[in-house]
Amino acid sequence: MKKKNTYFPIAPAALRLAICCLALLPGQVLAQAADGNAGIQEATNMVSSYFDTGTSLMYAIGAVVGLVGAVKVYQKWNGGEPDTGKVAAAWFGSCIFLVVVATVLKSFFGI
Repeated sequence: MKKKNTYFPIAPAALRLAICCLALLPGQVLAQAADGNAGIQEATNMVSSYFDTGTSLMYAIGAVVGLVGAVKVYQKWNGGEPDTGKVAAAWFGSCIFLVVVATVLKSFFGI
């Protein structure tokens, strides 16, 4: 009868593979650390280049929200519902919020 190995519950082949992977890991870490500054600079440049597009997208979303809000307020007004003022303020506030956030972020980061 074969005695069960209680010290290593993992199969010996899997254990050897794990040891080989761990032995190669420090070389990979050191290779990546040398290019860390270049990678961070590249990421900064990429985010900066997408920022104008994102700001334009937020303006466009604000315009769509404004149009949808105007239609909803118009429907409520024509229906004679009493809470038309609250709905108008909510939709108008959300449009202003999107535009202000886009503008503030752009000026805050100086992009």
